[in-house]
Amino acid sequence: MAEKDEKTEKKVKAAKTEEVKEAAKVEEKKETVEAKKETVETKPAAGGPPMREERERMGNKTGVAHVYSSRNNTIITITDLSGSEIIARVSGGMIVDSDREEGSPYAAMQAAFKAAELAIRRGFGRIRIKIRAPGGHGEKTPGPGAQAVVRALARSGLRIERIEDVTPIPTDTTKRPGGRRGRRV
Repeated sequence: MAEKDEKTEKKVKAAKTEEVKEAAKVEEKKETVEAKKETVETKPAAGGPPMREERERMGNKTGVAHVYSSRNNTIITITDLSGSEIIARVSGGMIVDSDREEGSPYAAMQAAFKAAELAIRRGFGRIRIKIRAPGGHGEKTPGPGAQAVVRALARSGLRIERIEDVTPIPTDTTKRPGGRRGRRV
């Protein structure tokens, strides 16, 4: 009878140690899951919008992104609200090597990411976008890079307050080129 008690006692001790080991494993898993959650909350996903802490760190200054988009190039200039101080100035020609790709949406997007990064470093969190086409007697529609710039600025984490078209349109101006009979094609 004493042997049975010893055997059952040993079994009970073994079961208790197993339970303790299981509980320790569960606790470790909980700790690793919590650590992962903390890193996920504090670090933004690559290319995604910044989390609350990073957005607070970015500041709440408002800037103006002047986007000139023609068929041949896209120029992005980010200034403060008054327009007197230039925070970032980037163009499609600074991104790509060949001249024919300067006006492409890819070059415009990369230029916008670069300009947004410089603006965020200077403490800007919100932005107003002013899109300009060549205008005047020329084309009144922006080039292919304008839309890509707006998307890239939104993805970079900057809050977009407003988007407006500031293309110069002549009302009463100098004589249009081409002569009296028009441009002969």
